[in-house]
Amino acid sequence: MADLKDSIHATTEKLTSDLKKMTMYKTFYEDLQKLVSKSAVKNTNFKNTLLEAMKMNGMENELRNTIFQWVRSHKNPAATREPLIYLRKSQATWQKRIHKSLNSMASEIKIHLAQSRVLSDKEEMNDKWNELSIYDVDLSQYRPVYAPKDFLEVLLAIRSPNYKCPNVMKLQWDFIQLPLMVKTFKELRNFYSEISRGDLLLGNNPNMKSENPNYPTLLAERTALGEKVLETNHAPVTQEYLKKGCPRSLRATMWVQVLGVEVKENEKLYFQYLKNVVLQHDLMVDKLIIKDVQLTASNDHQYFVFEDVLYQVMLCFSRDAEVLCIFSHSSAQPVHGVLRGKPPTIENTVIYPPNGIIPFHGFTMYATPFCYLYDDPVQLYYVFRAFYTRYWFRLHEVSSHPQGILSLCILFERLLHRLDNELWCHIKTSGVQPIRLTFKWIMRAFSGHLSPEQVLYLWDLILAYDSLEILPIMAVTIVGLRKVSLIRVKDLAGFEAVLADLSSITVMPLLQMVLVSKHLDSLIRLPKDTTKTGSLIEPKTKKDGKK
Repeated sequence: MADLKDSIHATTEKLTSDLKKMTMYKTFYEDLQKLVSKSAVKNTNFKNTLLEAMKMNGMENELRNTIFQWVRSHKNPAATREPLIYLRKSQATWQKRIHKSLNSMASEIKIHLAQSRVLSDKEEMNDKWNELSIYDVDLSQYRPVYAPKDFLEVLLAIRSPNYKCPNVMKLQWDFIQLPLMVKTFKELRNFYSEISRGDLLLGNNPNMKSENPNYPTLLAERTALGEKVLETNHAPVTQEYLKKGCPRSLRATMWVQVLGVEVKENEKLYFQYLKNVVLQHDLMVDKLIIKDVQLTASNDHQYFVFEDVLYQVMLCFSRDAEVLCIFSHSSAQPVHGVLRGKPPTIENTVIYPPNGIIPFHGFTMYATPFCYLYDDPVQLYYVFRAFYTRYWFRLHEVSSHPQGILSLCILFERLLHRLDNELWCHIKTSGVQPIRLTFKWIMRAFSGHLSPEQVLYLWDLILAYDSLEILPIMAVTIVGLRKVSLIRVKDLAGFEAVLADLSSITVMPLLQMVLVSKHLDSLIRLPKDTTKTGSLIEPKTKKDGKK
């Protein structure tokens, strides 16, 4: 009992200390002082009247939401750094390889990693800031530093020095050399209980009838409930609401509440500051970002119209030093470089790029779906940044974290073996590692693979359950859905051809079918048009057997 009290006391002290360092603290404290001076707060009953005044003023919810965000980011405070030495070494080796590739390209092209923009270039970029797609820059000699398949090769080559397995096991499992703990299928069904127990979910069928006689459809019911949830402005309630799907009209505000993103005057000024830094300094990663937008979003008929805003967001993101906060609980470390022409001292050492992230092929796709939610580039930027620092950075680093890309790959492998051993054996006996078929989906969180609307439904679930484990579940589900065609081919090219087009995939009904039925074979028996529309779950029956 004493240990529990000490733990609570230590957590409270840590929370109090961190609150004082937050940007909201000064404004909140000033508002609280003004509130205390009002007549609503009585000296005779100071505590209760102050709490009531805070509740009426909305300050109680603001404080609750701030604490909620703090707790979410401190779920496992004891393991803030990567505990496994061999994974830290693997990440360090991978980073050296990235840096070497970056420096080699710079030497080959004969450009500097960073330099001040000449006045004419600065003026041109400023004039074309809202139309950067017409900004003239030669990208012919630039190439992506690495692609998902390069990162996968690194992951598959990792070996635990303290773990040995029989040779026969090595033939069966791709990641047997990495004994990381992941959830079992039973644990996943319990974790995603709202899906696995067959509840009515928005995203199955837009015209699905509501169980509530006051609403004609489930969409109408969920919209009415969602509006009430937004009025509470309480992040935990909003997060819970997202578990059963979110109406398109409310999603943007819902995500802002759950992530705790507030775009006020200070945030607008900071975004303007980032823009000015972009105009002031020309970085080599700018070309890599522009090249990546052109190779991905600009070539995608669903995202090409957002090309200009993506340039703004991604260029500013590369200058944002606040992103460096991820390295306090990451296995990675930002690149450090010495200023050109300066002696190699600590004072002359800087982080490159300022946010510490080297973009890779497909990096822009982490931001593209947000373009469907937010018209304002500033708000889009802060929501994207919140998502990245909470989730996306784990998808491209070597880590033993349960939400890291390694754990997600292992989870995919074990789920496929558990849910459809026949398909698993067919892929393996064809000489193909199953993870090669789905790694790019998982690493990009399906952005650019599923239709934008379906990506947003999937990301609803990431926010709702605060977990990336839905990604390998979705990957296994899609592979199971294409089983009949996959069984007919026997090489990697054939498998990739079968899984190339995911435009007909609908997220919610397929996930629910697998988690309810507990087997992938149930997907094969679906009507051909079921992946497009309709619910895959039969209506619940009453005790007397009537529908």
